[in-house]
Amino acid sequence: MNKAELVSAIAAASGLTKADSKRALDATVKSITDALSKGDKVSLVGFGTFSVVERAARTGVNPATKKPIKIPAKKVAKFKAGSDLAEAVK
Repeated sequence: MNKAELVSAIAAASGLTKADSKRALDATVKSITDALSKGDKVSLVGFGTFSVVERAARTGVNPATKKPIKIPAKKVAKFKAGSDLAEAVK
C-alpha cells in the first residue's frame, strides 16, 4: 500500500474527504518525525512504539574490494509492533 492508497483507506473508514485524510496523515507523520528528532519515544497502545536508537561505530567489509571500512555511529528510527498489531499479522 502506498501513501495514496492509505489516504483513500483512511477516507473510506473515517468518512473524511481524501483531502482531509491526507492532511491528517501528513500531520501524524510530521508529529512522529518531530518527536523522534527530539529523541522522544512515540507509543500508540496496541499498534506499536517508535523510538530512536544509537548504532555504535563498527568495522564493515566493502563487498567489492573485500577491504575493511569504518562505519560511523549514527542514530536510527526503530519501530516495535504492539500486541494488537502482532496478533493481526499472525
